[in-house]
Amino acid sequence: MAKNRNKKKKYNGGAVAMDVSDEGARDAPQPMDTSEGKATSTPLLAMNRKIKKAPAKRSKNARKLKAVARAVSKNEKSEEKISKRKHKLLRVQAAKSLYD
Repeated sequence: MAKNRNKKKKYNGGAVAMDVSDEGARDAPQPMDTSEGKATSTPLLAMNRKIKKAPAKRSKNARKLKAVARAVSKNEKSEEKISKRKHKLLRVQAAKSLYD
C-alpha cells in the first residue's frame, strides 16, 4: 500500500484558534541577560575529556601499528618476488648457455 504523503494537518480543516497575543510586547527590546549560569567544576570536565579521549587514542595507535606492520610485510613480499625473478632469470640463462 502506498504512503499518503499529503496528510492533512492535525486539525483536519477545522477552525484554528486565533492568535491574540500582544504584538507590541514582543517587539520591545529585551534587556541583555548578564546573570552567570551555574558554574561547572573544571576537574569534572577534565576527567570526562580524559575518559573519552583515551580509547580513541588507543585505537588510533593500534591502527598506526597495524599500518606499519602491513607496510613492512608488503615490502618484504616485494623484495622476495624480486629475488625470485632474479634467480629464475639466472637459471634460464644458465640452461640456455648449456645448449649453445
